[in-house]
Amino acid sequence: MKNLIRTRLFFLVFFLAIFTGISKAQISSTEIDLLVEGALLKFNVAGMGLAIVKDGKVLHSKGYGVSSVITKQKVNEHTKFAIASNTKAFTTASLAILVEEGKMKWEDPVVKYIPEFKMYNDYVTQNFTIVDLLTHRSGLGLGAGDLMFFPDGSDFSMKDIISCFQYFEPQSAFRTKFDYDNLLYMVAGEVIARITGKSWGEFVENRIFAPLEMKDTYSSFTKIKEKSNLAIPHSSDSGELRAIDNFVFDPELINGAAGDIISSVHDIAKWMMVHLNSGKYGIDLKDQLFTPESHYKMWQVQTVVNHSLNPRYNAHFAGYGLGWFLTDMNGNLSVSHTGGLPGMLSKTIMIPDLNLGIVLLTNTSESGGVLFESVTRTIVDSYLGLDDFGWVDKFHENFLEYQSMGDSVSNAVWNTVKEANSDHIKKEDYIGIYEDKWFGKVEVFMKDEKLWMKALRSPKLNGEMQYYNANSFAIKWEFQDMNADAFAMFYLDENGLAQSIKMKGISPNIDFSFDFQDLDLHRIAE
Repeated sequence: MKNLIRTRLFFLVFFLAIFTGISKAQISSTEIDLLVEGALLKFNVAGMGLAIVKDGKVLHSKGYGVSSVITKQKVNEHTKFAIASNTKAFTTASLAILVEEGKMKWEDPVVKYIPEFKMYNDYVTQNFTIVDLLTHRSGLGLGAGDLMFFPDGSDFSMKDIISCFQYFEPQSAFRTKFDYDNLLYMVAGEVIARITGKSWGEFVENRIFAPLEMKDTYSSFTKIKEKSNLAIPHSSDSGELRAIDNFVFDPELINGAAGDIISSVHDIAKWMMVHLNSGKYGIDLKDQLFTPESHYKMWQVQTVVNHSLNPRYNAHFAGYGLGWFLTDMNGNLSVSHTGGLPGMLSKTIMIPDLNLGIVLLTNTSESGGVLFESVTRTIVDSYLGLDDFGWVDKFHENFLEYQSMGDSVSNAVWNTVKEANSDHIKKEDYIGIYEDKWFGKVEVFMKDEKLWMKALRSPKLNGEMQYYNANSFAIKWEFQDMNADAFAMFYLDENGLAQSIKMKGISPNIDFSFDFQDLDLHRIAE
């Protein structure tokens, strides 16, 4: 009889596991620890925070590694990281709140609130809506204008950003193609300021952070007074981890609506649960941050994104909503976003059909992105009931190949520079001031008998111009927190005097925000 009872109990548990979606493959906290600790070593990442929410509860919230290789301070669930573009969802939620209050509509033209806003032609300017600001379908190229704030330390203002779009050449027809941008989210932040009379930072602090009790979360690095538990950014491009400077947006010049929020996995867990509850939060979910209707709007595909068919997940679509990437994984909706700044990378992913959310924050560039992708996929797969696919090893192998390919291209350029004969170059023919309509002036000048270039409005873009070939030079910037070295290609007049410059990144792995290719620099008389 006891054996019969045990047999029946076994089959009861077995069938319950099937019909309630509880998979034996679900990863445990101990397995997560082993997964993350191994991945940190394999990808050479300083530290990270990880939180998992499921069915309205925080199942896992923990730090790994160190916040700084200098201090060796351990990361914990309250360690603050820059979440970069995961900020965008806070901006769209802020706009949703204003829509619900009747202060604006999603389809309102931007010029209704910012009359001086101007795109590359009159039709697009007059018909560009609030939704268009948020959905990467402007017709502009990838990362257009990001050099205005990348790297940090430039003096461009919101006035400059609002007026810059008219100078870009569209790369596709309006509303026909996905090309990721950041500047238009800053314009969205300005819309919030124009409507409310408060800055974007003040609005998200008062209307989102405060009610959700996100005490580790700040709208700007400049707002953080207590920095004892703050993750320091790192670079691993040289093979060794080195601490680099924090990327700082100047809120006196531009808002942080595209990527300035600092937070912890403890707080982002709260943010994910609000979304998984369609805007509800608090005791017994009695409070409402935004309505289910607004939530549906944010999680509705607005722009189709090209994607490769992945038989593992049987995915049928990919798109972008309002601040979120959307796709399907084995019949389940997947809602996610990533973020990246020098030395800081983040990923948030939610599977609402499973009431599941995962956030991973890291403080190392380059390899941090493949770490967060491999770790989150491993965890999601366990909840989808899929077998262990060995994501960490696969991503590590692909990362080494990707890195090697980029290094080979860059090394070939610098080897050519070493062997190039520049005796025929008349350096005085290149010296001068050149100007681009949206980026401003750059100067080519002599320093220690060498040609140098500096951007007058972006001081970190300052470096030696080394002869490469024909009328082209390779620039090694003094800024080396990211791989941003660039070519400068000069066009000469009939007398050999340089008249204009075109630029592009040297490495194929350069971050898209270094949009040197969008510059059109012409000599000016001074």
